[in-house]
Amino acid sequence: MPHSADAPALPETPLAHVVYFEPRIPGNTGSAIRLAAVTGARLHLVEPLGFDLSETKLKRAGLDYHDLAVMDVHPSLDAALDALPEARVFAFTTRATTRFTDVEYRPGDVLVFGPEPTGLPPEALAHPRITDELRIPMLPGRRSLNLTNAASIAVYEVWRQLGFTKGA
Repeated sequence: MPHSADAPALPETPLAHVVYFEPRIPGNTGSAIRLAAVTGARLHLVEPLGFDLSETKLKRAGLDYHDLAVMDVHPSLDAALDALPEARVFAFTTRATTRFTDVEYRPGDVLVFGPEPTGLPPEALAHPRITDELRIPMLPGRRSLNLTNAASIAVYEVWRQLGFTKGA
């Protein structure tokens, strides 16, 4: 994603890497761009995408934060994780037994989220780079949180644990 010379400097080291595996809803990805911009996280999208990156809904949800965020698009989960060879990788799924708050996060950890209607498929969860599967607690009988709401909860827990470094 291009960065404007007028925009504030982007962080050299991202707080965390947020990976959206095959996202389907442009508004959620636009909101994730905004999340990355306000926290210093880096957004990674794994193809195929369920939308075109020029869609109006994507741009509207990201508002004017596109120049303040870093986003990469990868052809596969392997390619995304190969770009982050040293990082720990946490997959978020409603089927996990470990709570997301039970992890001691480090700068640059990778947080992987599945597509809106289905979550991460078994083959993604079985990826050898997955360090652990994590869940965000919910009331029983509920299907899942909105994708970017879940990512926001996780990113802010990482940032909280790291002392809200560089936060105002």
